[in-house]
Amino acid sequence: MRKILVSVLLTGAVLYANCALALDSSGTPVVVTPLASRTTTASGQPITLPQKNVQVLVSTYDIAPGATLPVHRHPFPRYAYVEAGTLKVTNVETGNSNTYKTGDFIVEMIGQWHQATNIGDGPVKLLVIDQVEEGAKNTELRQ
Repeated sequence: MRKILVSVLLTGAVLYANCALALDSSGTPVVVTPLASRTTTASGQPITLPQKNVQVLVSTYDIAPGATLPVHRHPFPRYAYVEAGTLKVTNVETGNSNTYKTGDFIVEMIGQWHQATNIGDGPVKLLVIDQVEEGAKNTELRQ
């Protein structure tokens, strides 16, 4: 009985350790590479999700070299993956800045005024995911 229990536990451990390597239906390996794991936003806030009727919005952004987005904030969580380029995001309330480059994952600040500038030579390409209350927008421009 003890040998069976040990075998089951070892098999489970091996399967768990290899969870990032899966097989497609033809037996060809599919490699899963974790890119990020966060519990806080770029400014250190805990990530809080909408409380009702969550809607997921997915979009792409192409930001020309030298372009600066207007000062804005997000009332709900926004995540971005930098597909190309270099982006500097500045919290205009605190003056703190973060610079993100190709391959970085951004958990944007919630409810804090900020702006972003493409500081590289080429365009910034972002894949953006918003989690909002259904029908809501996730960008407010400062007047």
